Amino acid sequence: MVLADHAYGKSGVRLVQVTRSGDRHTLRDFTIAIAFEGDYAASYVDGKNSDVLPTDTMKNTVYALAAREQNLVAEPFALALASHFLDTNAELASVRIDVEQHLWERLTVDGHEQGQAFQRRGPETRTARVIARRDRTEVAAGVADLVIMKTGHSAFSAFKRDTFTTLPETRDRLLATSMTATWHYATSSTAFEPAWHAVRRTLLETFARHESESVQHTLYAMGEAVLDALADVTDIHIVMPNRHHLPVDLRPFGGENRNEIFVATTEPFGVIEAAIRRG
Repeated sequence: MVLADHAYGKSGVRLVQVTRSGDRHTLRDFTIAIAFEGDYAASYVDGKNSDVLPTDTMKNTVYALAAREQNLVAEPFALALASHFLDTNAELASVRIDVEQHLWERLTVDGHEQGQAFQRRGPETRTARVIARRDRTEVAAGVADLVIMKTGHSAFSAFKRDTFTTLPETRDRLLATSMTATWHYATSSTAFEPAWHAVRRTLLETFARHESESVQHTLYAMGEAVLDALADVTDIHIVMPNRHHLPVDLRPFGGENRNEIFVATTEPFGVIEAAIRRG
């Protein structure tokens, strides 16, 4: 018998940081996963644990390192965790750190932002992934489950038809999706916080402005716009499931649908994805 690929780690590590500056607090909310790959075969084959760092220690390390930083940012914190684990575990060949940041925004009362009251923004999350090896490090960032819709400037027509095609063509449809995008940075010294906001903003602005002939058409335009706007981004992978909104036939009720009444469906749904990189 030969032991094939193996890894172990800790998932679902919940971390909330509150940074206090007088009456104005900053809230950051993370879920973190850690995965080790390296020379750990003896623990599997022979039951020897002398080189195995407990996953409970991994969890504790998240909290200990977080306490050293006042304003945690997903990518630098993942880099710090990865560097710590590589420095303190000789058996470790590579470590993967996945960070999911749950987004919160301030409550507003009487037109004023509250310094200590928040509401969860969702289901959108910010994501980051660091894969650190002894000789190189990869840094990726992303956004997941960002629900967006445009109610105009979206068409789907002149598509291929066969015996089973029943879908009508349209030059005016609702385009809705729950977008997930992941991109890689060229270096680990990128200004990650402004870069993430710039990528997200570029994706949304392009989605809003694009004269769409299909989800594919708009997806590519969004990825292209990100690469044109941010030199630090080397590639981007976008997934856009089609959240169908179908016009309701009102004729049985004696009415006419003027492209105003729709039913939102959850299943089945189309899935469109692509990776765009620099040529």
